[in-house]
Amino acid sequence: MKNRILPAFAAIALTMPLAACGSPKAPAPSPNPSSGIESPSRATAEEDRQAQADLPETRVVTDVWNRQVEIPCEVNSIICLGSMAPRLAAYLDVVDMMVAAEDNDIETMSVRYDYSPVYHGQLKELPSAGPGGGSGENNGYAEQIIQLQPDVILAGFNEDAADELQRQTGIPVVSIRYRTQGFIDEGFHRAMRVFAETVGAGERCEKVLSYIDACKEDLAGRTADIPDGDKLKAYTGAVTFNGRHGFAFTYVNFPPFTAVNAKNVADSFLESQTGEAAAAAAESGKAYIGNDGFEVDLEQILQWDPDIIFLDPGNMDLVRDEYNHNPGYFNSLRAVREGNVFTMPSSNAAGPNITYLLINAYYAGIILYPEPFNDIDLEKKAGEIMEQLLGQSFFDEMEEGGLYYGTIAIGG
Repeated sequence: MKNRILPAFAAIALTMPLAACGSPKAPAPSPNPSSGIESPSRATAEEDRQAQADLPETRVVTDVWNRQVEIPCEVNSIICLGSMAPRLAAYLDVVDMMVAAEDNDIETMSVRYDYSPVYHGQLKELPSAGPGGGSGENNGYAEQIIQLQPDVILAGFNEDAADELQRQTGIPVVSIRYRTQGFIDEGFHRAMRVFAETVGAGERCEKVLSYIDACKEDLAGRTADIPDGDKLKAYTGAVTFNGRHGFAFTYVNFPPFTAVNAKNVADSFLESQTGEAAAAAAESGKAYIGNDGFEVDLEQILQWDPDIIFLDPGNMDLVRDEYNHNPGYFNSLRAVREGNVFTMPSSNAAGPNITYLLINAYYAGIILYPEPFNDIDLEKKAGEIMEQLLGQSFFDEMEEGGLYYGTIAIGG
């Protein structure tokens, strides 16, 4: 996690705000006693003091809502609240800067949050600054935050909520809210770079993004030349999206499907479900706030008659209750009859777990395109992804916690 490589252009772009704040000059060389020349150290020291006094104390960052937020030149302490904020701190390897955590991260280790197996031991020792969650609303504990006095609050909040918390605390609030629009899109890159600019983690940021982009290129390249007519029809159901749901809750632009150019039957609703929000985000330059998850009519799924069905194993109790009330419906689906129902572990918990999105994408490729993905060992690839983003593999803990891969029986 500490070995950091950064392309020159990215290093320049991400360090400019910090450079504008200035940095201490190198100490003047010691005089040579035998030279007979008087030491300039006193004059140099006075010049250094004056130069430091002239340096600005603050700089401005632009967050995902295009809010201009004035923050200290040097940020040493942060609080992370809401959707994605603690997760991005983990990806950027700056959890040590956090002076508080959210209740859900303090109280228990949960594999639902990909950073929790790695960082729970550290986070549980911090004071609480909020309950956690991904609503985007301001739920920070303002009084506790004021007492802790972090340099900056990084929050996965909506625009108004970020303004509100800043007014309540008098502490700069930088919003890094992110909702998926396809597969790890530019909105994620922007959120990461805003966070990195705020805390001075540009090198680490570009290393992570470069790895993610390489995975995206690999995933897309394996399936780019497969004609649509040769692709299996895929449906994902029981998706976790703002809570748990049953069989008919699905997803347009489902990230693991998008990653491998899969034929997602639900994408017939893509325009009606996301078109307006996508257009608004493109026009305003602000974060995307569409709802890609929605409930579809059960009869529509019958008409689609997907070849392959993926279901969130964490919601199978809901699906099995539905099956018990209407087994005839489920047994009329060809994928159910033929045993082509597979798990698709949830990647959402107060925002998307990017590690799980990448692993799920490789898993979808293995199931939907066995030949192009025949060289991928899922457990090995998952371990690599976890190590790149979070410093260590916790694949066994993930599966033991209920996020597992394999076939699944709806009526079992």
